[in-house]
Amino acid sequence: MFASICRRRLLGTHQILGGGGSGSGGGTDPLRIILGTTPFAHTYSSSAVADVPNSEPCPATVSYLISCGLSPACAAVTATTKKIRILSTDKADAVRALLRDYGFDDDDIVRTVRSAPTILLVDPERVILPKIQFFASLGFEPRKLATAPFLLTRSLDEHLVPSIQFLRGIIGSEDDLRLGFSRAPRALLADVEKNMRPIVEALRRCGFTEAAISELLVTQMGVLLTSPDRISEVFEQLKAMGMCISDPRFMHCFREMCRLKKDAWLRKLALYQSFGLSEGEVLQAFKAQPTILQLGNKNMKKKVRFLLDELKLGISNIIAHPEILCYGLNECILPRCAVLSVLMKEGKIQGGIKLAEALLVDSSVFSERYVLSHADDVPDVVKAYEGEIKFEGFRHDR
Repeated sequence: MFASICRRRLLGTHQILGGGGSGSGGGTDPLRIILGTTPFAHTYSSSAVADVPNSEPCPATVSYLISCGLSPACAAVTATTKKIRILSTDKADAVRALLRDYGFDDDDIVRTVRSAPTILLVDPERVILPKIQFFASLGFEPRKLATAPFLLTRSLDEHLVPSIQFLRGIIGSEDDLRLGFSRAPRALLADVEKNMRPIVEALRRCGFTEAAISELLVTQMGVLLTSPDRISEVFEQLKAMGMCISDPRFMHCFREMCRLKKDAWLRKLALYQSFGLSEGEVLQAFKAQPTILQLGNKNMKKKVRFLLDELKLGISNIIAHPEILCYGLNECILPRCAVLSVLMKEGKIQGGIKLAEALLVDSSVFSERYVLSHADDVPDVVKAYEGEIKFEGFRHDR
């Protein structure tokens, strides 16, 4: 009886995934392998796991979460807000051991436990292992799941397999499917019928070709977590900016706008306008460098203030070169300013140099033009470029 049930179950899975006996051709589908070799494990999902309501954090639970790498404060908040109690450390230890066996490091464990502590309550062999094996069979790196650990408790039959099959049909290439997943694992939290299919249909209505939709999902699969209405809204906003879908910049701008909700988008525009820019100037800069609206507010304000106050660049000059805002302040801009300051002091370059252009050149060009070519005469440029000499302004040199 058991063998008969397994055969019927495997046959049903084979038909769902597009198999067809000896005439189906092609190689072995990893989806078929993993479902066939674990005939019942894939039916377990997060619905089988119940956390224990409790208004006060359990001391033992907090202590265990700290042992996982969470700070005491984070552990207490997690235990309280997630309302969990870890009654069996043996099971929780087994979960952590299994994750480590599949490449999760300490940071991955912390990330997983902080966002999905209930994963410590499930049976690792029956619930987690089949999902890890499933993703591994597809060539996905299991530790990437640390950014979306709830996938490890989703049903294989009802959620994960249909999701992969749908995306495979849209994206086509297995390599591109793996690449898209690695960039945004959480996209697989989207439901095929409630999220994925409506989003793809909305993109088609906007005029995206199948190739363009595939490219979008590979580069920003997280778009599947937005709504069809937001897709249409972004499309109309870009049209209002004078962009058409054939514009080479359109896809990049569309992708970045979809990352933001409408209210967040408006706040970003307002923040840039607070420096004296018009909405038109901000939108023009966005079209040239779409990622400027992804910068954190604190980070962006710090860079703009530095460029305005320390380098004395005008806001119009900054927004005319919006890519400068995407450069790391400590990692790139300050070391380059330190090099230029040393060269100005030594009279190797003039104080009237166009700073924006000098700062924006490719790293290999900057290194050759301002560091290596002067290293013998001015050894300090090497120290400045490596961060040993800090930038203290151009006030003595200009």
